[in-house]
Amino acid sequence: MILVDWEISDRINHGHILIDPYNPGLVQPNSLDIRLGNHFVWYRPGDSVIDPYDKKSIELETEETFADYFDIQPGMFVLAETLEVIGLPDNIVASIEGKSSIARFGVELHQTGGWIDAGFRGTITLEMCNVNVRPVRVYAGMPIGQLVFYTTERAATPYDKKPDAKYMDQRQATLSRYAGNKRPD
Repeated sequence: MILVDWEISDRINHGHILIDPYNPGLVQPNSLDIRLGNHFVWYRPGDSVIDPYDKKSIELETEETFADYFDIQPGMFVLAETLEVIGLPDNIVASIEGKSSIARFGVELHQTGGWIDAGFRGTITLEMCNVNVRPVRVYAGMPIGQLVFYTTERAATPYDKKPDAKYMDQRQATLSRYAGNKRPD
């Protein structure tokens, strides 16, 4: 079941869902607006192959900045962070969705990583891309997306109890930690 406005507010106010900082004005009928943080990470253009099992190649030729705004160039892929730290209990999951007003500029908020498991805690790394033919400026603190919350049965092993939870308590835009997986034989 998708949580509605009063259920979202109630669960945040009772500490079942952590949103820090929390602004009640961001609660929507079926979601919670989330804001853009000020940390951005991107890959420089080049020919170096990114090997998912090689941490060094994942981190090679990247740049990062802390800024009040960031201009996403046409075709550019950039990782960003949410301003809010999110914390979910073992019976609520969330998905992150883009805001239509931002999408109308050609900015995609997430590529495929839009699921937040029960038990997750941390900032959310946004996988942003500009499919417009013109640069688009985004500002730290602006509502950039929305979280939709779903109630579920209690997870037997929520994210915070998994020994391989690579992104637990992450802060800032976080590069892939896929290299922590075992390579298939």
